[in-house]
Amino acid sequence: MIHLAPIVLFTYKRLETLRKTVAALAANSLAVQSDLIIYSDGANKPEDRIIIDEIRSYLKTITGFKTVTIHESMTNQGLASSIIHGVSAVMIQYHKAIVLEDDLITSTNFLDFMNEGLNKYQEQKKVYSISGYAFDFKNKTINEDAYFLNRSWSWGWASWEDRWAEIDWEVKDYSFFEKDSIQKKGFSKLGSDVYGMLKKQMNGQADSWYIRSTFNQFKVKGISLYPSVSKIDNNGFDAIATHTSGLKSRYLTSFDCSNKAHFNFPERIEINSILQSEFANKMGVRTRLINKFKELFL
Repeated sequence: MIHLAPIVLFTYKRLETLRKTVAALAANSLAVQSDLIIYSDGANKPEDRIIIDEIRSYLKTITGFKTVTIHESMTNQGLASSIIHGVSAVMIQYHKAIVLEDDLITSTNFLDFMNEGLNKYQEQKKVYSISGYAFDFKNKTINEDAYFLNRSWSWGWASWEDRWAEIDWEVKDYSFFEKDSIQKKGFSKLGSDVYGMLKKQMNGQADSWYIRSTFNQFKVKGISLYPSVSKIDNNGFDAIATHTSGLKSRYLTSFDCSNKAHFNFPERIEINSILQSEFANKMGVRTRLINKFKELFL
């Protein structure tokens, strides 16, 4: 019997996308057996208080889950701090978690995929996380329902307490990393964006839980499980998005409508080299520049 992981949902001031996220999540067959834990961040500006009050009124109406627990912050924590502290608290209690933000649409089998993956790879410490989102790749020859890559993704993900607890959120070894050209080159193989994100984080120009987690995954040589067909569609590409405004075309992907509840997961804990190469191309400088040009001029 699989013990279901709690769903941890983070929200700020996006009521319409939040409603869609909750509705899609509640349509999952495992929703009624799952604990839903919601973290509602406080207002950053006085004018945000009205919409946050509306969101919190809506949160109190949510049904369709085993339990619904709501944490309301009196102050604005910011996304990074909210996720770090919220996920850490849930991990201590449940030892694993499925994490979502308020702009993600889940397939009806999202919870099946995440929970089955969490159960299967719990003792495989090399498996760092499970992603609900997946790119479309040209290569369609994989016979399994999932594959491994060298980097995690932050749109609907899951992990375990022991992996999460080892992350150094202060990145104390950053000064040594900066002086090590071999390490920097290796880290950049995760994508042309990661080194710049980490540098901004350490220079105080950004506040990202994800890049710090990604850096830790690199250091421990962890890998992440991805679905062969995405269980996530990002609905958050609008003017008020924190990180994704204007990027929709880059991340368009197929969406799993199969309702499949059981999955053929890889037995070998190793990166799929063919799909890793395609992933590297998608996250390479050339592809990212082409996509930015399209977003600006097409």
